[in-house]
Amino acid sequence: MIRKRGVALLFALACAGQGAAVLPQVYPSRPPRLIVGFTPGGGVDINARVLASKLSELLPQQVIVENRPGAGTNIANEYVAKSAPDGYTLLFNSPAVVINMSLYRNPPYDVLRDFAGVSVFSESTNILVVPASLPARSLKELVALARERPGALNYSSAGAGSTQHLAAELFKLRTGTSIVHVPYKGSAPSIAALLAGEVQLSFINPVAVGPHVKSGRLRALAVAGAKRTELMSELPTMKEAGVEGVEVPLWFGLLAPAATPREIVRALAAAVAKAANSPDTRKRLLEQGAEGVGNTPEEFDRQLREEVARWAEVVKISGARAE
Repeated sequence: MIRKRGVALLFALACAGQGAAVLPQVYPSRPPRLIVGFTPGGGVDINARVLASKLSELLPQQVIVENRPGAGTNIANEYVAKSAPDGYTLLFNSPAVVINMSLYRNPPYDVLRDFAGVSVFSESTNILVVPASLPARSLKELVALARERPGALNYSSAGAGSTQHLAAELFKLRTGTSIVHVPYKGSAPSIAALLAGEVQLSFINPVAVGPHVKSGRLRALAVAGAKRTELMSELPTMKEAGVEGVEVPLWFGLLAPAATPREIVRALAAAVAKAANSPDTRKRLLEQGAEGVGNTPEEFDRQLREEVARWAEVVKISGARAE
């Protein structure tokens, strides 16, 4: 009975919100997988699991999250790009899937050729954090410290090409500082390095770092976005704290192999929108510093095209390179 309701709901979602798309009754006949190019525990992974949990309620099958970290998410990206376009192997990623197009000399996929945007599930931003032991209690003090000790400070990221990497490179460019990049395979090990004192700063999503800031082990200095985050409303933006030009918006979205039947893409997008805008999911996202979105495949495809150009410019200006 539960599965019949799931199928009926998915049909209703597709017809109501996506131009009367008709979903084949055989889909999904087995659990779809959301492939994540980061280790468990980071912002992308957490959002993927929130989405998978809600989709498992809406669809007649359990939705599984599978982590395939490495190569700045290129391992996961290539895996999904070359998977069967049947709606069972999907990519859940952040702007990393777009950034890699210009960060790497020969990326193993083309985001505009090999993927179809399904829907952006949620939006958030990264915040600049430092260990509580670092003698910098404000952004101004951190910049002064970095200028006094060129090359002595390290920053961690979730991998080359991640928004954390680009945010830090823009920060270096805008402040005229020299800070060494130490990439990790995901936000969780990046945070662990901060907690252990192996690195002195990082731009990390508040979804993953919030508890450590609250406990006092890490200190938040600024938001790398155009506006403050509801999770830490007292935290100033980079611009408010005195550093302009470091705005790195972060989204979490679902993509499918390019040849996936359009009716499946549209039905999945409708399900994502339903999940993103459900009261319980919105509450969970807001508690973690994110906001639900749920746009259409056409809107997401347009966003991907615009971001290919935008991130190519950011990579060029920052001088960032894959390591």
